[in-house]
Amino acid sequence: MKKNRLLAAAAVFALVPFTAFADECVLTIESTDQMNFSEKKMAAPASCETVKVVLKHTGSMARDMMGHNWVLTKRDDMQAIVKEGAAAGLDNNYLPQGDDRIIAATEVIGGGETTEVEFSTAGLAGEKMTFFCSFPGHSGIMKGSFEVK
Repeated sequence: MKKNRLLAAAAVFALVPFTAFADECVLTIESTDQMNFSEKKMAAPASCETVKVVLKHTGSMARDMMGHNWVLTKRDDMQAIVKEGAAAGLDNNYLPQGDDRIIAATEVIGGGETTEVEFSTAGLAGEKMTFFCSFPGHSGIMKGSFEVK
């Protein structure tokens, strides 16, 4: 009887492709009214074909007062995107629209809200990337490194 269960379990695992389990490909980060992220470094296994980042704003302030988003770019592109994003305004989530330098981005959310973004990891392994909040004045503090490894 035990042998049959082991064989059945082995058969099930044989059907599962050799990729990362779903929870390794879903990353959660929190933001606060004190203008910070809960993480300074984030990483996803290279075996994840896509990554989902879930942003939770644990504060209580409104999105137009202390809103936060999560933006991923190559490290060298961050400052230009922050500058151009400020001019784009809140209606555009403080991001230049249609900008190919933005790898992934969530909408700007306020306290108590949650948002998410899913993106492909194709070509990202080994890239030097930064995540940040593009709300004006936040990126100096609210930023960190992101790796696909």
